[in-house]
Amino acid sequence: MAKKQLGIQLYTLREACQEDFVGTLRKVAELGYDGVEFAGYWGGFEAQELKKILGELNLAATGSHVPFVRLEEDLDEIIEFHRGINSNHIICPNLPMEMREDAENFINVAKRLNAIGEKTAANGIMFSYHNHDWELKDHNGKRALDIFLNETNPEWVKAELDVYWLAKAENNPVEWLERYKGRTPLIHLKDMTTDGEQFFAELGAGGIDLQGITKIGAETGVKWWIVEQDQSRRNPLESVETSINYFRRNLWYVNTKLNNSFKEHKLVKAHI
Repeated sequence: MAKKQLGIQLYTLREACQEDFVGTLRKVAELGYDGVEFAGYWGGFEAQELKKILGELNLAATGSHVPFVRLEEDLDEIIEFHRGINSNHIICPNLPMEMREDAENFINVAKRLNAIGEKTAANGIMFSYHNHDWELKDHNGKRALDIFLNETNPEWVKAELDVYWLAKAENNPVEWLERYKGRTPLIHLKDMTTDGEQFFAELGAGGIDLQGITKIGAETGVKWWIVEQDQSRRNPLESVETSINYFRRNLWYVNTKLNNSFKEHKLVKAHI
């Protein structure tokens, strides 16, 4: 089975990153994550400095969330930075509030996303749109996420599906993965509590069908599983450790190499 890698969206660890960016990256690497997805914050480092730090920690740059406004205004600079850190993925994480309710404007947004994706593709970088739940709101039979994907070139605009927000909108993530097979290289892997609050949960602590999602992802071209927990009632570092441990123990078939590295890690710890 093709190797699947596990990354962490650093928004989960935003406070720790602000306090000690490099130290937080080091902890992520020690836990066994293969890569990091940035959220508009790079610790104040220039590209070559950050590339060196990631290399020393054996962490890949899986991509970055970059605000829509910056994507339109500073795309050349963003592309240059990503090339400098060996990252081949840029993600639009959301849209400004004023662009989320006007269904008539969604076609225009799709054209603008397409233009961004065309330019990144010309520079050897993939571009994805990351969903929340508002894109699944019905507007007289039309939904923003459908329009963003159906009205754009699949070679230029990919989907970073967020399984929590799909489930929150009462959509089945497995069906979305099947529908856009080959167009979902990155997936935000998350869980949701089973109570009425539907709060963010560590992997395995909620009710989202993680088994079904990861199994179908092995068939639909997922390259990176990105753990994210928007909010945590625990120390976020404890949460991301719980999530990677669950992944290793219960979703091992997705990434045999990761499971083997976990066994080696346990053996090393046993001799310390």
